[in-house]
Amino acid sequence: MPDFTVAFVANRTSTAQEAKAALVAKYDSVPAENADIVVALGGDGFMLQTQLKYMDSGKPVYGMNKGTIGFLMNEFREDDLMERISKSLRAKIHPLVMKAIDNEGVEHNARAFNEVSLFRQSAQAAKLRIDIDKKPRLEALVCDGIMVATPQGSTAYNLSAHGPILPLKAPLLALTPVSPFRPRNWRGALLPNTAKVKITVLEPEKRPVNAVADNTEIKSAVEVTIHEDRKSTGVLMFDPEHSWEERILDEQFRY
Repeated sequence: MPDFTVAFVANRTSTAQEAKAALVAKYDSVPAENADIVVALGGDGFMLQTQLKYMDSGKPVYGMNKGTIGFLMNEFREDDLMERISKSLRAKIHPLVMKAIDNEGVEHNARAFNEVSLFRQSAQAAKLRIDIDKKPRLEALVCDGIMVATPQGSTAYNLSAHGPILPLKAPLLALTPVSPFRPRNWRGALLPNTAKVKITVLEPEKRPVNAVADNTEIKSAVEVTIHEDRKSTGVLMFDPEHSWEERILDEQFRY
């Protein structure tokens, strides 16, 4: 018998729910609030939702892929689950905190484990000013959008926007533009994870912008500040043969 208790949670899709039913029938389970470890069944988005829900609870999350990509997830297998969990590796992750002020002056706060992004809301390109630690760094960036990505988020949308892949333990954040038009050659920056980023929307009535923290979207944002919360922690669990470090290396050598 394992010396830990588990709870199974699943995305709403039929494949994830069927997998949960099979695992609950095969293994002892307890309610999530009483569990030592949470087993999440779904894709990367569901993993991030689960991490946010149990952040700072001390409960590690062991994910098994029943979604589309599943970069943050382990392979789904019904057999030997408790043995796999007992041998798994753990990695701590920290969320980003977004404070967004909309065009009516209302302040919105949200957290994200992957990235905080700003996107143009209309046919007009966004026009943004970027300050880092209260110092202006880019007076006017004309683009489709921009994001601040964490190491665990660097292989998601950040990578699709040609941003850098960051090792999980790297004390860095990626500041990555989406389709930059002016300055045309600016490809983003690497920031220390202590940096506080402020993005001001220029010409917000002509060039409206939405701000998104993982699954939370704020319409018509005019000012967004972003920083990493080092005091809040989530815990990912990986099979040793498919650790985060191995996934990062593998992703960088794909062609």
